[in-house]
Amino acid sequence: MPANTTASSPKKKKGRRARLLVIVLVLALVAGVGYGTWWSISTVRASFPQTTGTIKLEGLKGQVEVKRDDYGIPQIYADSDEDLFRAQGFVQAQDRFWEMDVRRHMTAGRLSEMFGSGQVETDSFLRTLGWRRVAQQEYDTKLSPDTKKYLQAYADGVNAYLKGREGRELSVEYAALEFENDYKPEKWTPVDSVAWLKAMAWDLRGNMQEEIDRSLLTSRLSEKQIKDLYPPYPYDRNKPIVGGGGISAATGKFDPGSTSTDISGNGGNSARGAAQGLNSQLAALSKTLDAIPALLGPSGNGIGSNSWVVSGRYTTTNKPMLANDPHLAPQLPSLWYQMGLHCRSVSASCQYDVAGYTFSGMPGVIIGHNQDIAWGFTNLGADVTDLYLEKLSGDRYQVGREERQLTTREEVIKVAGGSDRKITVRSTGHGPLVSDRSDELEKVGQKAPVSFAPDRGAGYGVALQWTALQAGKSMDAVFALDRAKDFAAFRAAAKNFEVPSQNLVYADAKGNIGYQAPGTIPVRAEGDGTTPAPGWNPKYRWKGYIPFDELPYELNPKRGYIATANQAVIDAKKYPYLITKDYGYGTRSQRINDLIELKIRGGGKISTEDMRTMQMDNSSEIAKLLTPILLKIDISDPYVREAQKLLEGWRYTQEPDSGAAAYFNAVWRNVLKLAFGNKLPKELRVEDECLNVRPADSTAPDDELSKRVRECGQRDTDSAQPDGGDRWSEVVRRILNDEKNEWWHSPASRTDAATVTRDQLLARAMEDARWELTAKLGKDATSWSWGRLHQLTLKNQTLGTEGPGFLQFVLNRGPWNLGGGEAAVNATGWNAAGGYSVIWVPSMRMVVNVGDWDKSRWINLTGASGHAYSAHYTDQTDKWADGELLDWAYGKQAVENKTVDTLKLTP
Repeated sequence: MPANTTASSPKKKKGRRARLLVIVLVLALVAGVGYGTWWSISTVRASFPQTTGTIKLEGLKGQVEVKRDDYGIPQIYADSDEDLFRAQGFVQAQDRFWEMDVRRHMTAGRLSEMFGSGQVETDSFLRTLGWRRVAQQEYDTKLSPDTKKYLQAYADGVNAYLKGREGRELSVEYAALEFENDYKPEKWTPVDSVAWLKAMAWDLRGNMQEEIDRSLLTSRLSEKQIKDLYPPYPYDRNKPIVGGGGISAATGKFDPGSTSTDISGNGGNSARGAAQGLNSQLAALSKTLDAIPALLGPSGNGIGSNSWVVSGRYTTTNKPMLANDPHLAPQLPSLWYQMGLHCRSVSASCQYDVAGYTFSGMPGVIIGHNQDIAWGFTNLGADVTDLYLEKLSGDRYQVGREERQLTTREEVIKVAGGSDRKITVRSTGHGPLVSDRSDELEKVGQKAPVSFAPDRGAGYGVALQWTALQAGKSMDAVFALDRAKDFAAFRAAAKNFEVPSQNLVYADAKGNIGYQAPGTIPVRAEGDGTTPAPGWNPKYRWKGYIPFDELPYELNPKRGYIATANQAVIDAKKYPYLITKDYGYGTRSQRINDLIELKIRGGGKISTEDMRTMQMDNSSEIAKLLTPILLKIDISDPYVREAQKLLEGWRYTQEPDSGAAAYFNAVWRNVLKLAFGNKLPKELRVEDECLNVRPADSTAPDDELSKRVRECGQRDTDSAQPDGGDRWSEVVRRILNDEKNEWWHSPASRTDAATVTRDQLLARAMEDARWELTAKLGKDATSWSWGRLHQLTLKNQTLGTEGPGFLQFVLNRGPWNLGGGEAAVNATGWNAAGGYSVIWVPSMRMVVNVGDWDKSRWINLTGASGHAYSAHYTDQTDKWADGELLDWAYGKQAVENKTVDTLKLTP
């Protein structure tokens, strides 16, 4: 059979579209800044993978088949574990090597080698954290021999693909990069794969931003006001994941059936930290941290996921069903790569028959199912990071009454087109000094208004302690999950899943459902991790970690389902350890619980379609709370009244074509701005958004000041506050009936009188929203739609955001008008401080029919391919946006029925 060297295009329509896109690309390039003469159709197509025929792959023991469906999703069949993972490396490199290469340079702090001096600051920070160094330690000292063998096989597969290829033969991005400099990809190594887990741990690291923000708030707000903005978790309204249980007095282990409420075991862990705040120069640290999520996704309240599992007694199949949709930043290509890894015959020498979602650059399957079990992930949100103020004196730091030597190392950052940069990384016993990374950061902590120490003219250093900076066995856990056959094996695998700490939901073909909270979660001798701690005080050390056997879990709870959506894991009053004080507030999770309960109470059975419909639920809980009040406000301006009327009869759903959703969300954004946003310090407000405010050291009310200070915001739009997440919903809920609460006070502007009551502020927000949407969507309120405001643009990482304009046109796609929103189950997140654009999304969706695997369904945000203008670059996105799911073939015959291309890899 002759080799097909282009991406598969079985449908004529799809093939014609791909060819047209290539032509459009070349025409665009011809018109673009002199580049056109260098580019051609052959340049664009040169990197498309071979998907049929035969390729010899060095190192294989036997023949491997790669079967792709009409979406380019590969299913790999082999007769040994090593052949399976070697082929996985080869196939992922075919589709996604640019993405893989950028990721490994990021995790190693080597982006400057690819993109030049603009990445030096980011590289310096990443070198300071030392992700790559820790990954090397894990590989050298922690991982099992089998895991290392699989990692090496995977690397060999990637390198087999790279051999003899460079520049445009790898991707369009390399063709562009080759034009700018002489960069050449180097060989893949096993540690490149391990290091990516560190990047994911960073993305899901917990409450570090909240820790900084609480400190920054002290420059303008009182302790009581800050407490108002971080209310306690509403256990009475939003159920935690685990319905009960505690540490058994008899066994010392967590028992889901225990009724014990003894929490004496936390060793003071729930006490509030002594640090009450830091100087606003902590904003410099926050700005540096923002540079890293810019590559991985915005960190904040919205980053999380939904997953739930329902017992077979409540499903149409009489077997469990499991749903999962992780919420992460939109990327092109998607973070996820769909794939099946199948041993033709499962045996001791070939142990895997698993399918699901993988990370390009890492062997195995991260989320999915095998022959016996299915599992999903959501972010647990455990507080696994602490910032420590350190008293520095030269090359020493203070601990108690003694001074200790800082540990140091030198790092050399190579810069494309420039000279090398050298940095010195310094660390205390808590971790690296992140305050060393810029001139500004050297001043972090100066004149810190902390209760435990006087001001220091030289300032304090700031060190980061983080569980991911310790070598662990998370890579072992990935392969163990892929092999697990029952709940005991599942828990054994979870024990090694140390970082990032995730909620793991479970179901098996025998009808069991379960949950496990894994992770390395610190136990603090003093303090609660909500604010920076005094590094010189030994009382604020980590005295250990929560033992795995004492972490919460459930198996077959009586209620018949388990839902996780970043809410509290277990009632803090009944559990002896502090997991975090910064959970999500349970809006999404309780909505999922309510939807399941509604179906169960109605006597119905839950189907695959019901699970899909729940994933697309657009209901706004804050709209249910506020809209009835908004409709009662007497609006005299007919122009504003026209907009208010959109809310009449609205059922609080946020469909793309909903004018009511557009107006309500604009009102919500303006409520937050007036009540809270304009009162926050500049370090938390949107960059370059300027206000006339009272001086930070003034105690007089705004309206008593004849002059105000003009201050401009400093925070990136994706992470500014108030972001509108469910923490802010809870803040508003708690003051809603207090109509004269101080938060409803807002100063007069040039056009508006000051507000002193709730209804005055809401009326002003309704007016401001009307004028805002008039500017954005037009005068006719009946023509407004939420989707026109709430748009998703998919951007290729690095060159799609920072490259020349013509290259961004080549690599990026969109926009799509979306429904859903912040704190909805269909979690298309937006930051209310920054605007309405979509900044995080359900990065994939799956519904698993446990036991009847071929009736499962799935979808990815983009497509299988990372090659711009491949037929599979974004061929799933339209369906994803509409809430559709694709059939998910798993069994051999089902895969065969969907196969359109077969590639044979031979020794």
